[in-house]
Amino acid sequence: MSSLGAQYYGAVTGLMQQILDTEPDAVARVADVLADQIEADRLVHVYGPGGHSNLASQEVFFRAGGLMHVSAILDEGTLMSSGALRSMAIERTPGYGRIVIDDATLGADDVLILVNAYGINAALIDAALRARELGVTTIGVSSREHAENTAPEHPARHPGKQNLHDVVNLHVNTHVPIGDALIQVEGAQELSGASSTFANAFALNWIMLETLERLAGRGVEVPMWRSGNAPGGDEANQRFIARFKGRVRCL
Repeated sequence: MSSLGAQYYGAVTGLMQQILDTEPDAVARVADVLADQIEADRLVHVYGPGGHSNLASQEVFFRAGGLMHVSAILDEGTLMSSGALRSMAIERTPGYGRIVIDDATLGADDVLILVNAYGINAALIDAALRARELGVTTIGVSSREHAENTAPEHPARHPGKQNLHDVVNLHVNTHVPIGDALIQVEGAQELSGASSTFANAFALNWIMLETLERLAGRGVEVPMWRSGNAPGGDEANQRFIARFKGRVRCL
């Protein structure tokens, strides 16, 4: 293993260890909420407004070993496939997140996971505030450290200057450091080796595993995705498609 590879591996696994060490109680509370929701045959919505944070909502949606009750909100506005600079501009647009939540027709019986590396952008905060107004149970997955150490006047911030962890019902801290990147390469001007994708994916998959354990402990048999590339995968998944088609918008 190269020295840079080893350094990056150590930094990333160290970050995941920090999440593991500090967030078990928060993850347990979130898993209890998700298990209740799925046992009642209701969906768990996941929205990751902002650049690479959209990857997090896709991480636990339609995924091998994943829960079929997870519904990703994949709004085109902040997806980088629509243009990276456009994505950044949209995530900084006040009011945009409210539109997305209204379009998703969420209500008091719904649970929404909002995941974002830094926990400050306008679309994210507006989505959280609007969901709370509608009675949605909101769960945040983001870095408390990054949010609390980002200046109130930063152009990405919501006009109200709030942080995600302050406006949701429950929160899991991913501990992503300021700037996201972890490694200083000699001669390079900026740090490199991003961390937030690993942190978000680890936190979300840990939540889903804990949720599954609770459901199994209650004797609740829930539909789970099998890889379509595994033997019998298509047949296994097809048994449940009709149950979720139309309910899960992006299915």
